[in-house]
Amino acid sequence: MLPNREGQRVPNVTFRTRRDSEWVNITTDDLFKGKTVVVFSLPGAFTPTCSSTHLPGYNQLAKAFHSNGVDSIVCMSVNDTFVMNEWAKDQESDNVILIPDGNGEFTEGMGLLVDKTDLGFGKRSWRYSMLVKDGIIEKMFIEPEEPGDPFKVSDADTMLKYINPNAKQPILVTLFTKVGCPFCARAKALLKEKGIDYEEIILGKDISTRSLKAVTAATTVPQVFIDGKLIGGSDDLAAYFRA
Repeated sequence: MLPNREGQRVPNVTFRTRRDSEWVNITTDDLFKGKTVVVFSLPGAFTPTCSSTHLPGYNQLAKAFHSNGVDSIVCMSVNDTFVMNEWAKDQESDNVILIPDGNGEFTEGMGLLVDKTDLGFGKRSWRYSMLVKDGIIEKMFIEPEEPGDPFKVSDADTMLKYINPNAKQPILVTLFTKVGCPFCARAKALLKEKGIDYEEIILGKDISTRSLKAVTAATTVPQVFIDGKLIGGSDDLAAYFRA
């Protein structure tokens, strides 16, 4: 059975990272001392579930975590720092600190280093999340010991509900734009004024006019979606906020 270390101190480890082409050591104290930290650990950077759901989920809910007393969010994986740095860029995960547990020392100290040689992975972390306060583990959500790569309890929503069952979810905004479009600039300015984060999809780069029409029934930009509902252009967005 995988160990649950609630009530115990996190392992004392020094992580080797790269910043601006220089080696930088980050200690366990640097990450946890005097802080409330959410940690989630996963089998590997660039792997399907980790890239499509696990990391994006925590990145998207970062503001909700911060408003509920969490100082930082840490993603841990048994990968080297070069891989983790490239994954951070690819995921645009600015709200999460990606830490390379390259030698698996932290994960082994947690008792969650598992053998995935059948997949050619070698030793990797079992998927889990935990809430750490001043270096002491308050709560752990460890995925069940099932075949494959279960992802049922270590997600961002589950952790946020534990911290505050009534936590307010952030508004999810997607914005279709075009380079040089003044109306798009106005829509983005309105969203920034309200302190709302958004995902920008650029016409001609990320999507074609045909695809835009298929999604929005329009060929003009911007087209703004909020929580899955089409709001429309910049004037429509301004009216939405006035209402």
